[in-house]
Amino acid sequence: MTIHIGIAIALIVAAAVIAGVVCFILGGLHRRKVAEAEIGSATQEAERIINNAIAQAESKKKEAILEAKDAIHKERTATEQELRERRSEVQKQERRILQREELLDKKSDNLEKKDEILNGKIKAADAKLEEIESIKRSQFEMLERISNYTREQARDYLLKSLEEDLSREKAHKLLEYEQTLREEADTMAREVVATAIQRCAADQVSEATVSVVALPNDEMKGRIIGREGRNIRTLETITGVDLIIDDTPEAITLSCFDPVRREEARLTLEKLISDGRIHPARIEEMHDKAVKEVEHTVKQAGERAVLDAGLNGIHPELVKILGRLKYRTSYGQNVLDHSLEVSYIAGLMAAEIGADVKLAKRAGLLHDIGKALDHSLDGSHIELGVEYARKYKENEKVIHAIHAHHGDVEAKTIVACLVQAADAISAARPGARRENVQNYIKRLEKLEEISKSFDGVENSFAIQAGREVRIMVKPEIITDDKMVLLARDIVKKIEEELEYPGQIKVNIIRENRATDYAK
Repeated sequence: MTIHIGIAIALIVAAAVIAGVVCFILGGLHRRKVAEAEIGSATQEAERIINNAIAQAESKKKEAILEAKDAIHKERTATEQELRERRSEVQKQERRILQREELLDKKSDNLEKKDEILNGKIKAADAKLEEIESIKRSQFEMLERISNYTREQARDYLLKSLEEDLSREKAHKLLEYEQTLREEADTMAREVVATAIQRCAADQVSEATVSVVALPNDEMKGRIIGREGRNIRTLETITGVDLIIDDTPEAITLSCFDPVRREEARLTLEKLISDGRIHPARIEEMHDKAVKEVEHTVKQAGERAVLDAGLNGIHPELVKILGRLKYRTSYGQNVLDHSLEVSYIAGLMAAEIGADVKLAKRAGLLHDIGKALDHSLDGSHIELGVEYARKYKENEKVIHAIHAHHGDVEAKTIVACLVQAADAISAARPGARRENVQNYIKRLEKLEEISKSFDGVENSFAIQAGREVRIMVKPEIITDDKMVLLARDIVKKIEEELEYPGQIKVNIIRENRATDYAK
């Protein structure tokens, strides 16, 4: 019984084992089928994705190709357009070049023709000159045969004869003039002086002893003074001029005993103001330029004076010294203008009495030349003038006239007497010398007179030392709009008729008043 039970258990266990193995095999087969099914579906999905990717890639490839073709087409179109434009420009340039070549060819042909014509004319002129020279030689030879004189002998004979005739005529003239002067000396002298004064209508302008430099604005005064006054100290040290900076609007006054230095300082200051850079180094540079400019002006003034006087042969150094008189004044009278006037008057009087006009004019022009030197050298202007005239080999009669024109020595020649008289006449002419205060007052009166000359002006007042004029107008005649035009007209007339330093402010006032009384 027990054995049967064990066998039954063993059979059951075996059956169970077999059933388990069978179940395991069946499960494995099932899982394999499921796995194979999943692999198949994954493969299909992968193939689908790959196919989609390939399709998309093909689509993008086509799009890229189309875009590239479009870009290439556009670039090709632009390139072809640019090439067409360049070809057109090149063609235009070629046409222009061809036209210029044609024009140059025409000009060249014309020049060749003109050269041929000129060459022909030159040859004809040369032939005529040769013919003239031949005729001239034959005539000289004929004259030498007829006169039995060579050319040199004939020239010497003529010059000697002319010199003898001139000497005799000069002697006769001198005797005649001497007799006439002895008979009518006093009357003739008065007539000569009166005639000379009447014929010499020279203008006279008094010169100022200070120079005024106009400024663009009052801020420029501070820049000219500089930090702690270094700019103004440099200016005064280099130029030797005193700068007066006061309350006068937009102006600086330069004061110096030497007018040449004052002019150099004025030019230096004007150049600095124009340049805008004001510091010690720039001041020195501008002063050097101003000195050269003044030297050039002095030379030109001397040459112009000699030319105006109709003289020649004056030593160049004397001409330069004469030019310095442009910046020299005597009692407010410009010495160069005075010297020219003395030259004119002396020449006119010499012409009236038959004296040497050129010598009289020369002595008159050089009589005050020492005044250009008495600022820098010791001695009176007469002593310096005589010294330098003798140094540069001037005519002794001129030197004597310079020495005697103020009576330091007795006048022994007619020229010296004429220069004395002409000097006195020039200094005594009305307007030759005048007071600055009178000039200032006349300028203020003229300023007010100009302002009152317009219709509608009630009154005018010159203030601020003549740098401003205040004008009261009638409101019923001058409206607000007309005030602007009136101011412009007054400014224009002032600029035309007045000479003044700096600028003048025209201030027009129009006022309406209403008055009533409470009772």
